[in-house]
Amino acid sequence: MSMELDECLENLYKGKLLPEPVVRALCFKLKEMLIRESNVVHIQTPVTVVGDIHGQFHDLLDIFEIGGPVPDTNYLFLGDYVDRGLYSVETIVLLMVLKLRYPHRIHLLRGNHESRQITQSYGFYTECLNKYGENSRVWHYLTDFFDYLVLCCIIDDEIFCVHGGLSPNVQTIDQIKIIDRFREIPHDGAMADLVWSDPEESSTENGNHREEFYRESSQHFQVSPRGAGYTFGRCVVEKFLHTNSMSRIYRAHQLCNEGFQVYFNGLVTTVWSAPNYCYRCGNKASILELYSKDDYYFNVFEEAPENKLLNESAQANVTNNKMLIDYFDSSDRLSENDFADMDVFSDSYQAKSASSRRVEYFL
Repeated sequence: MSMELDECLENLYKGKLLPEPVVRALCFKLKEMLIRESNVVHIQTPVTVVGDIHGQFHDLLDIFEIGGPVPDTNYLFLGDYVDRGLYSVETIVLLMVLKLRYPHRIHLLRGNHESRQITQSYGFYTECLNKYGENSRVWHYLTDFFDYLVLCCIIDDEIFCVHGGLSPNVQTIDQIKIIDRFREIPHDGAMADLVWSDPEESSTENGNHREEFYRESSQHFQVSPRGAGYTFGRCVVEKFLHTNSMSRIYRAHQLCNEGFQVYFNGLVTTVWSAPNYCYRCGNKASILELYSKDDYYFNVFEEAPENKLLNESAQANVTNNKMLIDYFDSSDRLSENDFADMDVFSDSYQAKSASSRRVEYFL
């Protein structure tokens, strides 16, 4: 089995797609492995924590160059492997094979994009059909596998890691352990909150008005503007950490211009690992290298050279960029004038695109 996986890895590192029957077999084997894992996995340092990847395959390869290859380095991925980027299939399948080949060296958490509903709106569904054909079941195999991904990780018995954030339905780690995770992410409830919620720092956080600060409703749970999950403040974080004897929280889920963002004097930190997100946001990315619970380094990096070439080519001549144009239906391609007049990454354009399950917004 290991020799077969090594052959798969050799092809995947070159950016090659694996045949559909192989993807199906990989999903089956990985589900067999993951069904035995708890909703909350416990690991030890040293480990490198990775935030959102979003199908930016060349940046994932760069992460293994920067942080070290598997199995020489232990990795914890915080979710959101697919959607938005051009190479979601290559990204998630490579991580799957690495997990099968080195199960104790790499751990994969579930993000809000590891979902049937979300992947039908933000590109992964269409990418699977474009790469494997209209009659392919690759998307079904992979999204079924998503149901088995674990929800949280605890490092050195005191660092809590999750894709999104906290939930009003979860006060203790034990409550996470009894969630039925083997299903599509629901719209609400504890499981949804863990992958959708965000920290929100109060405007008085750094001021001297401590009493006013603790009275503010923003320090507690508020309905999230995302339409799922909640925003939560420092009081919520301090209570959760105290109740569960934890020291801090690492999570992903939010774009950070500098690659990471620290909240509440270090109690919560966001790690973001997709540089120049969507090939146009201009942000840096980072991986968090944890050597021990108190010794760590944010390794900040910029986009892979392949992405820069892709972006420059797209800007120079959108209609002649074959890598991108292959994603369009021949009867529905954008002209240069269309591109000039339209923000293809805007929410309104993405919503319009999602309704027809196309991926024009990958430009």
